[in-house]
Amino acid sequence: MPDGATPVLDVKDLKTVFNTRSGEVHAVNSVSFDLKPGELLGVVGESGSGKSVTMMSLLGLLPSPPAEVREGSVMLGDRDLLKIGEDGLRKVRGREVGFVFQDPMTSLNPVFTVGFQIAEPLRKHLGMSKAQARDRSVELLELVGIPDARRRLGDYPHQFSGGMRQRVMIAIALACDPKVLIADEPTTALDVTIQAQILELVKELRHKLGMAIIWITHDLGVIAGIADRVMVMYGGQVAEQGPVREVFSNPAHPYTRALLQTMPKLHGAREAKLRVIEGQPPILGRHPTSCPFMARCAHAFDRCARENPVRRDIGTGHDVACHWDHRGGTA
Repeated sequence: MPDGATPVLDVKDLKTVFNTRSGEVHAVNSVSFDLKPGELLGVVGESGSGKSVTMMSLLGLLPSPPAEVREGSVMLGDRDLLKIGEDGLRKVRGREVGFVFQDPMTSLNPVFTVGFQIAEPLRKHLGMSKAQARDRSVELLELVGIPDARRRLGDYPHQFSGGMRQRVMIAIALACDPKVLIADEPTTALDVTIQAQILELVKELRHKLGMAIIWITHDLGVIAGIADRVMVMYGGQVAEQGPVREVFSNPAHPYTRALLQTMPKLHGAREAKLRVIEGQPPILGRHPTSCPFMARCAHAFDRCARENPVRRDIGTGHDVACHWDHRGGTA
């Protein structure tokens, strides 16, 4: 990944609201980030932190209503994906941005063969003939490590194991050689051995194809092993962002520190208890005017209740949205 490269994806001040019977839920609040060519960005945070909603907002994948992307820009090259309309987004999805969803059993259509589902974007976006799409589908299944690929094109999703179905989903996402691949917790439903196989596969494919990847997960160990940068989300906004080594070795936000402390340790006293973060993530009925982590934070002080912190640069591509100064004292 070249330093100073022009981002392939540049998101600025993204805001997404859900209009419910109980009122508005502000799920994504002024989220900004970019993604360089060939880079892998890890996005972490608890359930409800806004990870998936943010990424689905980029491609218009949320049901509207109730979801509404109110503000921001999502630049893919020189186009703002929030302004190209549904027809424009259909051309981008699968062709320029691939998406791997969390559960392959519900994401794959059970009544169509795997071969049909891989070939469909090839014929739609690239104009391939039936024979060309079939040959390319075989190549893609081989690429993601499915044996006897040509024969298996005629199989249905239920005839594949969970790990193999996830490989099929990756093959579909890669079919049109997209510039960006977004993977939304793609190993969560798989056992540990299969998770490791999928992670190794992604590393290999990234090396071969050179595409930029956004990997959404709640597993910090996964991010430590595959990502260049990490973006920590909480309360629908970015709490901290920076190079993986820097953020993990020098976390600046109390939430990041708390997440790292909850990771199981391989060494230490056997009777040591797992750490937990007390409390629950907030459900935001309005745009936050105070720090959303304040109620769970051991370092909160008066300013945290009065003012939602903005992200500030603390060096080496590392920024944090927090009033507390991790080096000691308050900011």
